[in-house]
Amino acid sequence: MLRTAEITAELTGRMTGANSHKLHWSPRLEFSVDCFVCERTGRTQVYECGAERARCSGSRSGFPSHFTAGRITAYDTTEGAERLALRALVDFWWAPFQDTRHDRPAMAPTSHPWVRLHLGSYCREGTEAGKHSVQTNLRRPSELRCAHCESVIAKDVTTPAIRLLN
Repeated sequence: MLRTAEITAELTGRMTGANSHKLHWSPRLEFSVDCFVCERTGRTQVYECGAERARCSGSRSGFPSHFTAGRITAYDTTEGAERLALRALVDFWWAPFQDTRHDRPAMAPTSHPWVRLHLGSYCREGTEAGKHSVQTNLRRPSELRCAHCESVIAKDVTTPAIRLLN
């Protein structure tokens, strides 16, 4: 059955102006989904904007990384002087199964929903691009810092939200 999850996130701080690091959401996210292909619960699946399918991390023992039915169907970003927000809709196929290793039933989206969202930035001082991420299981509040000049790029105050729509 086709399931849809809405993922939202928000960062605060100086997003525009001379001292900003041009922080932006990257078109990639990682989402914890119970995978009916490898029949394992809590698999990390990688979604890319524009891709027709997602990639499941598979299992450490026996089932390698593989493609699965899933894609990003909407990816909207909002940028203001003091705010950077994201809203993504992720479609994925889900079917009931019993986990082949831990003998527990699959759930949609999963019994412990988790997401990692990727960001990019550009440091004018170091003239280099940077990579950052936020995820649901990190301690908050936290700060995203530039690896080149150590400036605070943004503040991560609110946990990204995952809401199953159907």
